[in-house]
Amino acid sequence: MKTALRVLLLGWISLLLAAPMTLPIGQFSAGELQDWKAKSFAGETRYQLVQQDGRRVLQADSKATASGLYREIAVDLERTPYLNWSWRVNNVLNGVDEHTKAGDDYPARVYVVVSGGIAFWKTRSLVYVWSSNQPVGSTWDNAFTGNVKTIALRSGNSKDWFSEKRDVRADFKRLFGDDIKQIDAVALMTDTDNSRQAATAWYGDIFFSAK
Repeated sequence: MKTALRVLLLGWISLLLAAPMTLPIGQFSAGELQDWKAKSFAGETRYQLVQQDGRRVLQADSKATASGLYREIAVDLERTPYLNWSWRVNNVLNGVDEHTKAGDDYPARVYVVVSGGIAFWKTRSLVYVWSSNQPVGSTWDNAFTGNVKTIALRSGNSKDWFSEKRDVRADFKRLFGDDIKQIDAVALMTDTDNSRQAATAWYGDIFFSAK
């Protein structure tokens, strides 16, 4: 009996170790938004759960506004370094220079944040953006602070959904030079306040994974 129990326990452990490790961040398909908080910078971008293309997603509508949603959650990048999500935009913005303060608008962006704690000025963010005109793969400092690094994952108009998977730990090391082991928050923002334009975007579920 003891041998059979031991074999059973070992089998369960093997299954657990073999199972892919994931950490849900935004379960929009399940209608969950309660863990997310709003942060306004200029007016209110409207965020709501909607049915789009046969699934429930988060829709963002910005009309000369800049506000985001964020979730404070500790993520162990040694266990789950890969950030996964899907997104789609209705349109990009005309005539913006995203390297300047006047052009710091994006139809869609996803932040990962490393908190500076009480030394808030040490807080750093890596931002994955859907650019209006910059080349895919290009990187630059945010126009307002060097503590925010930007990576263009998509660029230009498209009506298609795209799925993303990023090694956050590797990206952070490449752009900041530090090998971080934890991030402390994830945020989303669709903003058009500087250009005084409008944009609509949709975000699918967000999660971290081991691979």
